[in-house]
Amino acid sequence: MKSFRYTITDEIGIHARPAGLLVKEAGKYESSIRIKSGEKSVEATGLMAVMSLGVRGGQTIEIVVEGSDEEKAAAGMKQFLEQNL
Repeated sequence: MKSFRYTITDEIGIHARPAGLLVKEAGKYESSIRIKSGEKSVEATGLMAVMSLGVRGGQTIEIVVEGSDEEKAAAGMKQFLEQNL
């Protein structure tokens, strides 16, 4: 299992467009990818689930990756977040 924390730098947070891109990125990997915000934890492959977190700019989320390609998936998700959020 791999995990890392990331603070959202986008002022609006995880809104519709980047959430859709995030879900698409998470779908590239075989590993299970979860996003945690506060007490909530959702699968990163579900658009409505990701949107339900209501993550705003400045909030810190945790990404938890578990599976056969977790190294690659964690690196890919971290790069995606840094470039888009």
